[in-house]
Amino acid sequence: MDNHYQYTIDEAPGDALEAHEGEPQDLQTYMVIGAAMAVHSELGHGFLEPVYQEAMAVELERRAIPFEREVPLPVYYAGQRLKVGYRVDFLCFGELLVELKALRGISSVEEGQVLNYLKASRLSRALLLNFGEPSLHMRRFIWIHSNSTPQKSV
Repeated sequence: MDNHYQYTIDEAPGDALEAHEGEPQDLQTYMVIGAAMAVHSELGHGFLEPVYQEAMAVELERRAIPFEREVPLPVYYAGQRLKVGYRVDFLCFGELLVELKALRGISSVEEGQVLNYLKASRLSRALLLNFGEPSLHMRRFIWIHSNSTPQKSV
């Protein structure tokens, strides 16, 4: 079965509950972004990624957001699960992939990494959170798995 994909990348709005082109409001994404904003507000920028990972775990716990850290996720190729995989920084609500970075800026390399993770893991939503800038930088990814002809990405 040949699967085709469509994806969108958002600069997550200040109010992440805002509808995105007819999508239902995404409360789970909103909750995780709120936790990340609290971490960035408290720590600022300048630490290495492991500091933000630890602080994010504390904040997710404080907010009773279900999560797992360093979750091994399988990678599929041609319909078969590969023996190798990768570890996602956080898996929230059992379905929202959350990748943290502490870089001067997010490039197409980091975006491509998250898109590959979504495609390989068969998950549909992800957040890329960058704590390395003066303001928290976030991107929301939605990967639509379908059997139809691919549509132009937004």
